[in-house]
Amino acid sequence: SSPIASSNTHSCTNTMTSETTNNDVPPSAATTEVDEKLYSRQLYVMGHEAQKRMMASRAVLVGVSGLGVEVAKNIILAGISSVTLCDPELPNSFDLGGNFYLSEGDLNKCEIEGDDSDNKRKGRAELCRDQLAELNEYVKVNVASDVTSLQDEVGLLNLVEGASVVVITVPLSTELLCKMNDKCRGSNSKTCFIYTLSTGLFGTVFCDFGEAFLVSDKDGENPATSQVENVLTSNPAVVKVLEDQGRHGLETGDHITFSKVKGLDDLLSPGDGKPSTYEVKVTGPFTFELPGVDASDCSEPATQGYITQVKTPATVSFRPYREALADPGELMMSDFAKFDRPPLLHLAYRALASYAESHDMQYPTPGDAAAAKEVLDFARALDSEKLLENNPSVAERIVLHLAAGSRSILSPMCATLGGIVGQEVLKACSGKFTPIRGFFYFDADECLPESPLADVAPSGTSRYDSTIAVFGKEAQQKLLDLNYFLIGAGAIGCEMLKNWALMGVACGEKGKVHITDMDRIERSNLSRQFLFRNKDINEFKSAAGARAAAEMNEGMNIVPYQEKVGADTEDIFGDDFYDKLDGVCTALDNVEARLYVDQRVLFYRLPMLESGTLGTKGNTQVVIPNITENYGATRDPPEKSIPVCTLKNFPNQIQHTLQWARDYFEGEFKQSGEDVNSYLSDPDYAEGLQQNSKYEAVVAIRKTLVDERPVSFEDCVVWARLKFETLFNNQIRQLLHNFPEDQVTSSGTKFWSGSKRCPKPVVFDLEDKCEDAQMRNHFDFIVAAANLRAHMFGIKGRTDEEYFVEVLQSVIVPDFAPQEGVKIAANEAEAKESENNTAGGMDESEVDQILSSLPKPGELAGFKLNPIEFDKDLDDHMLFVTACSNLRALNYSIPTEDTHRSRAIAGRIIPAIATTTALVTGLICLELYKIIGTPQKELTIEAYKNGFVNLAIPFMTLSEPTAPATTKAVVKGKEWDWTAWDSLDMNMGDITLQEFIAHFETEYNLDVSMISHGVSILFSFFANKKKLAERMKMKMSEVVENVTKKELPSNQLFLVFELIANDLETDEEVELPYVKFRFR
Repeated sequence: SSPIASSNTHSCTNTMTSETTNNDVPPSAATTEVDEKLYSRQLYVMGHEAQKRMMASRAVLVGVSGLGVEVAKNIILAGISSVTLCDPELPNSFDLGGNFYLSEGDLNKCEIEGDDSDNKRKGRAELCRDQLAELNEYVKVNVASDVTSLQDEVGLLNLVEGASVVVITVPLSTELLCKMNDKCRGSNSKTCFIYTLSTGLFGTVFCDFGEAFLVSDKDGENPATSQVENVLTSNPAVVKVLEDQGRHGLETGDHITFSKVKGLDDLLSPGDGKPSTYEVKVTGPFTFELPGVDASDCSEPATQGYITQVKTPATVSFRPYREALADPGELMMSDFAKFDRPPLLHLAYRALASYAESHDMQYPTPGDAAAAKEVLDFARALDSEKLLENNPSVAERIVLHLAAGSRSILSPMCATLGGIVGQEVLKACSGKFTPIRGFFYFDADECLPESPLADVAPSGTSRYDSTIAVFGKEAQQKLLDLNYFLIGAGAIGCEMLKNWALMGVACGEKGKVHITDMDRIERSNLSRQFLFRNKDINEFKSAAGARAAAEMNEGMNIVPYQEKVGADTEDIFGDDFYDKLDGVCTALDNVEARLYVDQRVLFYRLPMLESGTLGTKGNTQVVIPNITENYGATRDPPEKSIPVCTLKNFPNQIQHTLQWARDYFEGEFKQSGEDVNSYLSDPDYAEGLQQNSKYEAVVAIRKTLVDERPVSFEDCVVWARLKFETLFNNQIRQLLHNFPEDQVTSSGTKFWSGSKRCPKPVVFDLEDKCEDAQMRNHFDFIVAAANLRAHMFGIKGRTDEEYFVEVLQSVIVPDFAPQEGVKIAANEAEAKESENNTAGGMDESEVDQILSSLPKPGELAGFKLNPIEFDKDLDDHMLFVTACSNLRALNYSIPTEDTHRSRAIAGRIIPAIATTTALVTGLICLELYKIIGTPQKELTIEAYKNGFVNLAIPFMTLSEPTAPATTKAVVKGKEWDWTAWDSLDMNMGDITLQEFIAHFETEYNLDVSMISHGVSILFSFFANKKKLAERMKMKMSEVVENVTKKELPSNQLFLVFELIANDLETDEEVELPYVKFRFR
């Protein structure tokens, strides 16, 4: 843990408030402290208030088969207070398709007759409880042992009392569901009700959160913010925002707050009985009025300030299950290509329920065509809307498939629905985000054969009974024999391994999964990377993940690596490696790595499964050779960088000050230490310096090594105090000396206007606490800076306030005197000009003089500094960056931020939560079923699905992938539309250059004028004739080695050549794809 504690750091405790329901708890009552280390990434999704409400909530989960255990896993990772599991049923072979905490051994235990001992007769809930409890030490997981059967009406109804939410994931009779729903809505209990089922490749979710459920934040988006350009002295007041900061993003009726407003006689400043929020009437993308605010009597307009949207709570009304079942109303869509599907599935599930109620709550057995037909008959009888008559063949096929696979528990479907339902549970507990209102239906019938398969009767003992029931034995064998490369073992990687273990991917003799990840496990990973536990912290993710997956399915053949996938590891992941693969799956967190992998799959023509998340948002993309476009075919625009002069002198957003603080950290605590170490260890250090940075580098070394070198911790405190004065007082006063507050530009406008905020020096005050973030930035800066400095020099630090107060009293701070002739760039053009002048105007003799004054490396033998690499997850690093950023923000009247929010911005943290991760991996694994091939039919591009989801709204859309773009070429008189997937493949052995050129002449009627390999030209019509004659007789691999002067790796099988060639008949240049030349 960090040696430095901030004044606003949350303590990490396991204190729990009393269990209660969401709508009974005002936000202020949720007082549980949040473990910010564990829930770090999730807090950027849910927020502290919602997290505390979740930690004061209790869920009851009825049914712990595949879908039940997925929901339980997601909500336990998220950190609700307690989960009560209710499922006394003994496990069956279908459960093993989706429940990752059950095994074949649990089936065998249940089959031993005459053994009444506890460990031989446990139901699904009891069998899964301990492993679920391991997921989160803060969550109490217990089993409702009083309920002995899922038909125990009294026992199930008793579970509702005191619960925040009841989730049912197994079939119950309609009457019992209605009774439980009614009890949830009853006056004595405000309990949210969720009913969900996963049946083969079909799923349903129903939510009823009562007549008046309060939603605190409908979408989870950050409030719209903008900066004031001016507020006119009019009635009503008219606000214009700075256009270079973007549109204000507000709608009429929205409410906003103002801060740091300059002018308008303080009319918009808080206090004195003035409203804290203002309603908006939008008049344009950059303007709006403030109805009821009369600014006509003000002496001057406002010229600067900050605007923040206020999120307003909304009340959502739900209908009870009985009413919605009879008339579902408008149903949420998931795939607009199936716009008529939700009403049909509503009918089909009603028919399936009718069948179950007439067969002791059992669904049809796979392969039982008569039972499936009976479900269809029930559907016809219930079809008052004549849905089955609109398109009989399609509609009846859907009902029959639902019936035939209804007992099947498939991991990808459980993951998809478990992510959706898990988030609905969190909405019920926290009141954050918009819930699903009523029914939602989901299916992946495009994975299915035209009609249900016949030879699919369950064995009763195989973990693959569920897959075989839907896809047949041949498809299961293909899954067992797959060879896949999984790149990344983080949140998505963990979920993928779990799904694959249950699906049987690479669990046969011919199959193998290769998984690589360079990272080690940290505590902040545990709230969503569910294969890892506390005992795994600091272990490599790939090794721990591989071990956990093999425990779920001992047949899984998995090889972990700790290597980055890139050009520098092609000796490991090269031609011979990819040659044996069936596909690649990315679980990466950056675009650069994805683009590299994309090029690999293009070259080897392998399918790629790609997915990513951002908080409650997720996306999936399936890449299929020759059918879909590749990942890199479309790219997002690059992120805008902050101009240098803005960072240095004219910040106007907290993002600017945080970037400045991070840059300062890197320079002061990392770069300076590395420079000193390089000087001490490298005799030729000075010669290696770049001319434009030589002077600055040697001056910095002299400061660190001589002028400011500390010998005690007290020296570090003094250094920190003087740095405070330099950064937040003297530099600002020098800036105001150069550009006074009343300065005007050559055009007559005020220099300090628009996005240029006039700064003011900060006067040191150890007791000061900033208004916005309520942080002691002055004290925090001194403590953090002094301790970091001490660590750099190997001096023991300390954090007790009394010591700092005592030392700081005796620090003598020199008076400031402005320097004349100091040039400060007022814009980017001046900044560039200044940089060029600095580079050209350096005095070499002055550099030599400084170098000669430094102690010689031999005089400091054994001395070495400890450069500090910034780590956003280390509290002492973030304390410094936050305090440094906030002090600069105070200089420029920018609203300050606390450590939590600063960590997100400075660390560029990607918000993450387990529910979205589970959902996207479920969706992408459904595509794997299609990739291995669907029995009875050939899949076209329409069958594949790319997905985009936002669980907060909630929203899901699945769509057909884009086909690859084509390039037209005319070869031998025929048109050829080739794509990025195409290449000119040559598998003729390692032929000579002469044979290579002749091949294109005879095979393609082309005259080759140039051949290149990477940046090297191997052959050209203008080359030296003698050299050319020598190369013509050489093998292609020899030509490459001869020209590049590099030996080809032993694992390389292919060479890539680019050609320039003309048609021999027309003499027209022909645009060709690359040549993929196999020489081994």
